[in-house]
Amino acid sequence: MNRNQVKKRARVLIVDDHPAVREALALRIGRQTDLEVCGEAADLGEALRLVAETQPDVAVIDISLKTGCGIDLIKRIKDRQDTVRMLVWSTHSESLYAERALLAGALGYITKDQATDTIVEGIRRVLEGKVYLSDAMVETMLRRTVGGEQKHLTRSPLDTLANRELEVFRLIGQGEKTTGIAKRLHLSVKTVETYRDRIRQKLDLTSGTELAHYATTWILENG
Repeated sequence: MNRNQVKKRARVLIVDDHPAVREALALRIGRQTDLEVCGEAADLGEALRLVAETQPDVAVIDISLKTGCGIDLIKRIKDRQDTVRMLVWSTHSESLYAERALLAGALGYITKDQATDTIVEGIRRVLEGKVYLSDAMVETMLRRTVGGEQKHLTRSPLDTLANRELEVFRLIGQGEKTTGIAKRLHLSVKTVETYRDRIRQKLDLTSGTELAHYATTWILENG
């Protein structure tokens, strides 16, 4: 490369509802010679605006946002600007969300308890158009696609839940009441109650109390 030429850095958009997390990740990315942060967002609407304005090469997205859901954001970015590579970086269980994220349009999933070097490695991998998952998750997904084994695999009952139902389930497990969930997800109380009923039926639970206990236990065990 000519000495006067400067290699273009890949532009990274960070989408996370915690300012401290965004700041720490931005600092980490800023130390790289091949990456730069082009914007930060806390919610779905702000993220979509910045995607249009800053034209990122990759977006690092959390599942839980200030408003909206990371899975929904991935779908909307994919529909509007499919050149943007997307990588999920979240505290939530890979076993529950990774497959959903990839089906929505992401190329990778990293949990925040992994080594900090992992996120930079993941960004570079998805920039190349490659999938980035843990070895355990890759094996799980491969086994699910093998016709001879698929019918013998035991899948989580939560796999039957739609993305919005799963988000409501997660908030129930975190102790949120119906009104709090409605506020967080910008839904009516009646709509949240409908989701609760659907979740209860799909999980074969007999009451709201049983649902709350199931959800709380699941969150404690799986994150």
